Amino acid sequence: MSPESAFAACTALAGSAWALLVFGPASPHARRIAGIAIPSVLAAVYVSVLVWHTRELSGGFNSLDAVAQLFSHRWALLAGWIHFLAFDLFVGSWIAADASTRGIARPPLALVLLLTFLLGPACLLTYLTTRKALATR
Repeated sequence: MSPESAFAACTALAGSAWALLVFGPASPHARRIAGIAIPSVLAAVYVSVLVWHTRELSGGFNSLDAVAQLFSHRWALLAGWIHFLAFDLFVGSWIAADASTRGIARPPLALVLLLTFLLGPACLLTYLTTRKALATR
């Protein structure tokens, strides 16, 4: 499988999980699939990419230039993308669960989840600082 094929498959899988969260955020079953099962599959792919391609990589995490060198390799770039997909999805699932317990209505939650997919940490911060204002009960 090529990095491009793996990218497309992982992105589609994550997209299906985000759809579950947006359209069924109150469902514990949907949150288990979207927040545990699918991130676990993504994590397994991530580990596989690292195991199979670590020897090919140069660069590292000790400077911005080293990170740039590391991510110049297609498989390392794919691993970084999968890392984002899995963790943002896990955070989105937590947000959906938290919103459900706080009684946050579906329309603002759907917007929060969409923005979490696109802007991860920024939206998590926004959600944490506005969740009391969004609560309806």
